[in-house]
Amino acid sequence: MELVDILVSVVLALIMFGIGVSLTFREIELLFTHPKALIVSLFSQMILLPIIAFSIGFLFDIPSYIKVGLVILAASPGGTTSGFITYLFKGNTALAIVLVAVNSILALFTIPFIVNISLYQFEGLNREFLLPFWETFGQIFIFTIIPIIVGISFQQLNKTFAEKISKYVKPVLIVLLGLVFVLKFVGLDGVSGIKNTEIIEILPYAVLINILLLATGLLIAKIFRLGKINEFTIAIESAVHNTTLAFLISGMLLHNEDYGKVALVYAMFSFWTAIIFCYLYKKMNKLSK
Repeated sequence: MELVDILVSVVLALIMFGIGVSLTFREIELLFTHPKALIVSLFSQMILLPIIAFSIGFLFDIPSYIKVGLVILAASPGGTTSGFITYLFKGNTALAIVLVAVNSILALFTIPFIVNISLYQFEGLNREFLLPFWETFGQIFIFTIIPIIVGISFQQLNKTFAEKISKYVKPVLIVLLGLVFVLKFVGLDGVSGIKNTEIIEILPYAVLINILLLATGLLIAKIFRLGKINEFTIAIESAVHNTTLAFLISGMLLHNEDYGKVALVYAMFSFWTAIIFCYLYKKMNKLSK
């Protein structure tokens, strides 16, 4: 890992710890004893979202790098950012965090399968690749799962102190998340050379898929009557993706940095559309802030 990657991972681990302090093991346990919301969320992210990306690729006459890039983006699960937004707006944080962990592990198997299909369909390529299992799983475990468990354990062992520091957690995490964005863009050597013409070419389809992913997450939660809190939680988890993973797949594994430009354009605005969506949704449904 390069220095920027290490710094990003450490900061993300601190964010996961901060979120973990606000949770209990009982909340996590309830997701598995009453798994409806978790199963619906996984179905949406693993199956519906890639279908949407493929549909855009088939329906619109756009360059093949955009088509494949959209599929890579849709197949990449939500990450720390989506969990933080859910936490910030008092959504189902336990659901968001479990989805980050479970999806990240499932993606080791689903992403190569889905992306290989897109390469064949849109590029005529029969190029197979695999995510490095132990390296990827190790990073997930060390920088995501362990910090969450440590945060929850800290809250359980010292609730009084945890309540005191929880008052300062949100502003600190906002600063840390801002640092992550800066570090990520500093480290994007491969795709930082994107041209304005490419941004203009990609942007309409990036915005379109962002709207469709938000709507899909919201609609699927409504269909299964999961409640208002779960509705906007699943919508955010559907629309805010791990763009860093998309860059890794595009540049290091597929050796085509053009695919990663789609994720770069998406990362420029998807965080803010998610924030606006949460604010408007909670205001319209008169949910506590």
